[in-house]
Amino acid sequence: MNGWDLLGIVVKIGIVVGITQGAVAYLILVERKIAAWSQDRIGPNRAGPFGLLQPLADGAKMLLKEDVIPTYVTKPLYILAPIIAIIAAMIAFAVIPFGPVGNTGVRLGNGDIQFQIAPGVDIGIVYVFAVGSLGVYAVILAGWSSNNKYSFLGGLRSSAQLISYEVPLGMSILGMVLITGSLDLNAIINWQDRHFWGIVVQPFGFLLFLISAFAETNRLPFDLPESEQELVGGFHTEYSAMKFGMFFLGEYLHIITVSYLTVVLFLGGWDFPFVTDQSQTGWFWAMFKIAVMLAKVSGMIVFIMWIRWTLPRFRYDTLMDLAWKRLIPISIANLVVTATVCQFLFSYSRSN
Repeated sequence: MNGWDLLGIVVKIGIVVGITQGAVAYLILVERKIAAWSQDRIGPNRAGPFGLLQPLADGAKMLLKEDVIPTYVTKPLYILAPIIAIIAAMIAFAVIPFGPVGNTGVRLGNGDIQFQIAPGVDIGIVYVFAVGSLGVYAVILAGWSSNNKYSFLGGLRSSAQLISYEVPLGMSILGMVLITGSLDLNAIINWQDRHFWGIVVQPFGFLLFLISAFAETNRLPFDLPESEQELVGGFHTEYSAMKFGMFFLGEYLHIITVSYLTVVLFLGGWDFPFVTDQSQTGWFWAMFKIAVMLAKVSGMIVFIMWIRWTLPRFRYDTLMDLAWKRLIPISIANLVVTATVCQFLFSYSRSN
């Protein structure tokens, strides 16, 4: 690795971290506006024009509030939990392509700029699922270390929910892996550019992934680990100030990650039908493809927020039944059918 490559990686990490942190602040404002619209009220409008300075006020409040640590908590794990929540959400961005990767035609030094922090990772989707699953430790440790029965119940609910829904979440993407023949996120985008979007060839896989992703991000109607009406504040009842804010930050970073994965796996990534293809290089097409992907991701994020203020929360037994009695059998059936069709098409192509 030469100096230019190292500089490029450092710059990309700085850009991704800076943009995602700022995006989270304003995504909270967007969600509050969507909540106000759905409930026929105004929403934040006092801090700055149209309430645009509200995220800055919220951030200052989190930083300046007194950070209370109860005497009865298990302090090392209590402090570690929000740190895990942030790290597990951030490191997933290492392999997510934010634009074209490969022959981009955008030069820096002796090579093309790759719009991905760690290009060339052949098992990118496995990496994302592996580090994403670490987020459950933050919730479990927060609930257990708080020595509070409501927090503990929130941690137990979360462990059952996240472990259950990781099964259909992982199986939902196997259809696309079989069809494209790769675990590389860039290869999956390139296949969709040459053929069809994933939502066309794997409609059941898309629905399974979307439903499971809602559960993995603890969003309504799957927010049983928090469930304020039943568990006070859920697993983070005993947290305050910036530690409480770190859980929020991790949740919204996870939403961004899920939205990017949905776009990459099922909505064509940077592909814009009849306009873009892999042969287009240079600054203009690179920026255009990045803009296309950002527009799709923004639409997914708004959709996730819209669902939160539309559907009621599931009962806990209904939540578990949905995973084990509905989603997992459907995901197995979808995988078997996809594998059968892929094998038939492969055998047919070889015989001809």
